[in-house]
Amino acid sequence: MNKFRRTLVAMGVAVIASLGTTTVKAQVFKAEEPLAHTYSIVARDPKTGEMAVGVQSHWFSVGTAVPWVEAGVGVVATQSFTNKSFGLRGLALLKEGKTPEEALAILLADDEAREVRQVSILDAQGRVATHTGDKCIRYAGHITGKNFSVQANMMLTDKVWPAMAKAFERSEGQPLAERVLLAMQAAEREGGDIRGKQSAALVVVKGQKSDQPWDDKTIDLRVDDHDQPLVELARLLKVYRAYEHMNAGDLAIEKGQMQKAMEEYGKAEAMFPNNLEMKYWHAIGLANSGQVEEAAKILRDVYKKDPNWRELTTRLPEVGLLDVSKQQMEKLLK
Repeated sequence: MNKFRRTLVAMGVAVIASLGTTTVKAQVFKAEEPLAHTYSIVARDPKTGEMAVGVQSHWFSVGTAVPWVEAGVGVVATQSFTNKSFGLRGLALLKEGKTPEEALAILLADDEAREVRQVSILDAQGRVATHTGDKCIRYAGHITGKNFSVQANMMLTDKVWPAMAKAFERSEGQPLAERVLLAMQAAEREGGDIRGKQSAALVVVKGQKSDQPWDDKTIDLRVDDHDQPLVELARLLKVYRAYEHMNAGDLAIEKGQMQKAMEEYGKAEAMFPNNLEMKYWHAIGLANSGQVEEAAKILRDVYKKDPNWRELTTRLPEVGLLDVSKQQMEKLLK
């Protein structure tokens, strides 16, 4: 453990001790526990009902500690001297019918380390409650608004979370994930975490729970260790959007809507023109719809860059992913 982390841990223990002699027994910060001094945002899109958590920190894999989400229920961000139990417990309290304010009060009531905690809870109705302990390392604070809350601790300046709130409010009308990312980018422009940056995460869930809970988390992006985590997070979100277009193109082909399919594939490839995966499956979709000449043209370019794709093409008919005649296959492999 480096000197700075040892200092943080020692400071945490000292803070706890100052809150009461019984606290040291109840809560001792260990080196392996996340000291997620950070900035984050919890937010909801009133039109779609989607809810999200976005977070960035100078801490490894912050996405494993701060964001907790459940479709149709709410989202929680727990940070500073992180109490990860606040995530699952907070969501459970919301499911019991508690408001975010009531849930937050219950979580903090028996937490003798509450003054070094920072936590925000938002429910599926857009109600939000946030707590910043008096002993969170400055600069620390939060702003709650309609359908969102921004919170930060150990920031370079006290302008970080106001900038986040302003950026989120000004981005109304854009998709929720992009709005959350814009808020975090605004935080970074104001200096962000005084220590710098290392990891980031963006999680989005549906507003209503479905009978297929494995699909209720629509976006789950993490950058665990990177010198520019928000830049990488933005790239990953762009990749996600590109593959949304690919999926839409595949669906359009299944429905015989070739014009729409070409539009969707075109949007995906425009976003990532050098992505061979997108080019390849675009071509296979065309081939399956009878446009073999156009498919072969795209495949020739793919094969030049990586001949393994040609071998993959030979394997698709046996599993039903490519349905063409022998003559057409020869054209596709040429």
